[in-house]
Amino acid sequence: QMDEKWIIISEEDRRPGAMTREQYILATQQNSLPRTEHPQFYPVGIYGWRKRCLYFFVLLLLVTMIVNLAMTIWILKVMNFTVDGMGNLRVTKKGIRLEGISEFLLPLYVKEIHSRKDSPLVLQSDRNVTVNARNHMGQLTGQLTVGADAVEAQCKRFEVRASDGGKVLFSADEDEIVIGADRLKVTGTEGAVFGHSVETPHIRAEPSQDLKLESPTRSLVMEAPRGVQVNAAAGDLKATCRKELHLQSTEGEIFLNADTIRLGNLPMGSFSSSSSFSSSSSPSSSAPRQTIYELCACPNGKLYLSPAGAGSTCQSSSNICLWS
Repeated sequence: QMDEKWIIISEEDRRPGAMTREQYILATQQNSLPRTEHPQFYPVGIYGWRKRCLYFFVLLLLVTMIVNLAMTIWILKVMNFTVDGMGNLRVTKKGIRLEGISEFLLPLYVKEIHSRKDSPLVLQSDRNVTVNARNHMGQLTGQLTVGADAVEAQCKRFEVRASDGGKVLFSADEDEIVIGADRLKVTGTEGAVFGHSVETPHIRAEPSQDLKLESPTRSLVMEAPRGVQVNAAAGDLKATCRKELHLQSTEGEIFLNADTIRLGNLPMGSFSSSSSFSSSSSPSSSAPRQTIYELCACPNGKLYLSPAGAGSTCQSSSNICLWS
């Protein structure tokens, strides 16, 4: 049962527009009545196409994660990633170790490059292999280029040392080239060709081989302030020329020391009672055979043979001296 509530409304409340007593009681009764209808429930969450899209994106994310994980495992397997390094690359306490053939597409900056003790170090390129050396300012101080046609070195001084690193076998700079080997051996068929002068204390051929100094188109000059000595201890010394052979000594003498000295193809003169010489090659057929001759010298230095007699038969007015 509902309790009755009486409300006294004064006369002042009976103005136009004011709520009547019946209306107010009816309004209060409706509010105090218990609600017998069922409450309305509103759904919470995502439904419909939004829910399907969310499930689709979650499924796509899951598939992507699985693919990325599979690709990562495949890359680790192919590249041979281990705790020590990757593939042929091993990280050790002394640095990085590469095994097998390695290719670098970008510049490589290292302090030292060593090969294994049982294998050589090979640097290979399809074009050139260039080694540069720079100072602290980045300026190029030395360059070694190994190409298909030549090996070029650009530096202030180039040296080739022995295996122990002490003796210099070859060195070259702008002023001179020094060969420090005990023996310089030239095996080419044309020998050694020098465009200018050669200064050396000793020139020697191989055992059982001939030594030949030749100038095909010009003269060959040997000079020494203390003298030039040509010695053939076990053979002959032969000098051959096309025109004239000059033996000249400005302050000394020309000394010929041998058991036999032969001068061939000398002109022969004949002695007559009129003290005249003829340039006939043999004496008169009626005269006895002449076997002894006298070697005569003209004022101009020409030599000729004159038949020997009781006295000297050489005369400076000989026709051989006059017409030579």
